[in-house]
Amino acid sequence: MKRKDFLKSIGIVGASVPLMAFTGKNIMEDIMDEPSNQDLLSCTATASETAGPYPTPSSVSTSTLVRTNITEGTQTGIALTLTITVLNTNNNCLAVGSGYRVDIWHCNKRGYYSAYSGQPGIDGTQNTTGQTWLRGIQYTNANGQVTFTSIYPGWYTPRATHIHVQIYDASNNLLLTTQLAFPDATNTTVNTYYATSGTNSVTNTNDMVFSDSYASELMTV
Repeated sequence: MKRKDFLKSIGIVGASVPLMAFTGKNIMEDIMDEPSNQDLLSCTATASETAGPYPTPSSVSTSTLVRTNITEGTQTGIALTLTITVLNTNNNCLAVGSGYRVDIWHCNKRGYYSAYSGQPGIDGTQNTTGQTWLRGIQYTNANGQVTFTSIYPGWYTPRATHIHVQIYDASNNLLLTTQLAFPDATNTTVNTYYATSGTNSVTNTNDMVFSDSYASELMTV
């Protein structure tokens, strides 16, 4: 089976990436395919990054975004399943437990985000106001875990493929804003499947966000 056909037939599951909060608490977030892999992880902090350019607008009700499947049945692409475990680096990397809010959002396979007008890109300027696809919120369970079902993101100039993440504590205080990177080799393979979007020349090492920090934000796929 060709690699691109294999990717089309399965969900892509990230393995691990650590995060750090900036409220006196250290948080690690791991995107894992097996909970047992937690034993292999260290508590290395992940860099804080910008939420832009298209964070979820405040006008969007958070209650409408609490969901596991964020495709809304309208966004197609290679299936992506994210199981996120939030761990406390100040407590021997144990899971934080229930009630922590995890927000994610990313572009579709054509490089556009929902909820914004005036977006330049491969299909010209797009207006997606009033739409909320590929945005989601989950609250951690007793094991500090949440799960999202989505698609592998596309890309847009001048960025490497990425996913935005925010972590809030149980009191709704923002602990961390960061971005997650995919391996360059996987991006190349996926972009072959997303062929009509062309080839992205931006890699993690020369990306404007990841170039100085992607080692701590890189997912294993």
